[in-house]
Amino acid sequence: MPTTEARLRIAARELVEMAVREQESKPQEIDTASDARTSSPVMPPDSIAGRALVGVVAIMSLLAALTLGAVVLVRNAAGAWQTEVSREITVQIRPTDGRDGEQDVAQAVAIVQATPGIAKVHALSKTESAKLLEPWLGTGLSLDELPVPRMIVVTLATDARPDLDRMRQALTESVPGASVDDHRGWVGRMRVMTRLAVAGGMAVLGLVLAATVLMVIFATQGAMATNKSIIEVLHFVGAKNRYISAQFQRHFLLLGLKGAAIGGGVAAVFFVAMSFLGPHLDRLVGGSGGAEALFGSIVLGPDGYAGVFGLVVLVAAATALTSRVTVVRTLGALE
Repeated sequence: MPTTEARLRIAARELVEMAVREQESKPQEIDTASDARTSSPVMPPDSIAGRALVGVVAIMSLLAALTLGAVVLVRNAAGAWQTEVSREITVQIRPTDGRDGEQDVAQAVAIVQATPGIAKVHALSKTESAKLLEPWLGTGLSLDELPVPRMIVVTLATDARPDLDRMRQALTESVPGASVDDHRGWVGRMRVMTRLAVAGGMAVLGLVLAATVLMVIFATQGAMATNKSIIEVLHFVGAKNRYISAQFQRHFLLLGLKGAAIGGGVAAVFFVAMSFLGPHLDRLVGGSGGAEALFGSIVLGPDGYAGVFGLVVLVAAATALTSRVTVVRTLGALE
């Protein structure tokens, strides 16, 4: 004759099997251990709600990965622009009555070349100046009829910094219409715009992650309500809240990891495709090269792909942790 403890275990196993059959079309075999815990999953591994959650997490992860990639691209492009702009200065020579413009340009070039720390000096010709003005003034325009200033592009050496104040003073004394622009104002505005763009992107990323957390909270509460009978049986056979929360955590970790991997993978494929299509983007849309000149090459780089991978891990971990905390708090409130 079976003992009383054995009969209780048999009855508990039958109750668990009945509860599982209410949630699934096929019964699952439940093995009880000495502490009356089950080894079968509390929640069905594959269900309509689970597939829907995977889809939503994938969409959220895709949006978060695209936002993160855009932030990385903006930061890298702005850094490249600032480096390029900071290595150049511009000398502008305005036409002055009674002075020879070509002679002023030659004299200014000589002064700049004599300054230590200058790598290259290029005075734009009238033809090059006309090409710069073509987008605004059109073609076939004679600059002799307009007081167009002459420009001298100066490239600074990487190993030495020239004394711009002394060069500016020498140019002002020798060439009355000369002025030096070191692009500090432009670089400063660019830095502010970059910081605002990065801050805005990170704020959007935070909102997407917050929406994902809220979605997991509601999904966990719904799963607990659906599997209420199973949870009651587990409590009846002596299962602790920590064990039950671990079952939910494992379930939502797999769902979150699957959805985040899908969203992150799609985002990575998108950026890889854009890295190949970027140089041909203007031609595909019928442009004239302005997009590439403005945004640069759309190449995410190793740091960007590492960020996407880290985002996948973060979403999966946040999903599992949120589910566990929600289960523990809900079970604590019911006791």
